Amino acid sequence: MKTEALDPRYRDLDLWPTALAVDAMLEGQMAAVAAIQSQTQAIAAAAEAAALRLGAGGRLVFVGAGTSGRLAVQDGTELYPTYGWPMERMVFLMAGGTDALTEAQEGAEDDVEAGRADVLRAGVGPNDVVIGVAASGRTPFTLAAIEQARELGALTIGIANNAGSALLDACGHPLCAVTGSEVVAGSTRMKAGTAQKAMLNLLSTAIMIRLGLVYEGRMVAMRISNAKLLQRGRGMVQDIAGVDAEVAARALDAAGNEIRLGVLVALGQSVAEGQALLDRAGGDLRRALSMRKGQG
Repeated sequence: MKTEALDPRYRDLDLWPTALAVDAMLEGQMAAVAAIQSQTQAIAAAAEAAALRLGAGGRLVFVGAGTSGRLAVQDGTELYPTYGWPMERMVFLMAGGTDALTEAQEGAEDDVEAGRADVLRAGVGPNDVVIGVAASGRTPFTLAAIEQARELGALTIGIANNAGSALLDACGHPLCAVTGSEVVAGSTRMKAGTAQKAMLNLLSTAIMIRLGLVYEGRMVAMRISNAKLLQRGRGMVQDIAGVDAEVAARALDAAGNEIRLGVLVALGQSVAEGQALLDRAGGDLRRALSMRKGQG
């Protein structure tokens, strides 16, 4: 596997001046992101397919072990505060369980039966989207989970850093950034991890966009949880609805700090009317605004 290979250029890395070592690592990070360029069309296709399943009520299921699993969990947990994606429609299957998020669990990534059992226990089905992440592309836990999920009819997406690996063959939508050997041999939290995180970011954000949770480049479904976000939310309502700051603040308050609903209230809908429009639009503000105009 290229991700495990020793690059002879760095054999004396521990003897290098620290500044040179850091420069070499930065070069690797930049190369990792560049390796994703060839995958943009595949990421877009996976996102569109995923949005169709999720629009039918499915869940996002993230699967991984070690660094790859932690990166998957990190990406998934950001979707609720950023896009309002419900936590009850999110599943995290981490080899070794939640304890493995902070401490390595011996042998967990090799447990094939656990991978299959976790998918079955989660009740994965045809509306679900299962994303498996593994630098090697052959981690037994992750591979088994993806295979089981596909057998159950779920949409499966694999993210790996070795071309032609088993995970990529097993999933419906393979995404591969070939990052090669690491500056520190086998330390896939570096180049491979950076590429994985970037691909997860691109994939999940594209899914949220296709689900209508972004409007005019704004996070209109974000959860307002502090003063900074409250100000941001009021600004969104003000700009989108074209009202003054006071009207925007009152509308957002009446809407229970739900920005999309706040926009509709600011435009003259009652809370009930606005919510009904959003429900009919599947939460898509652009569609809800279009429906409102059609009623006028």
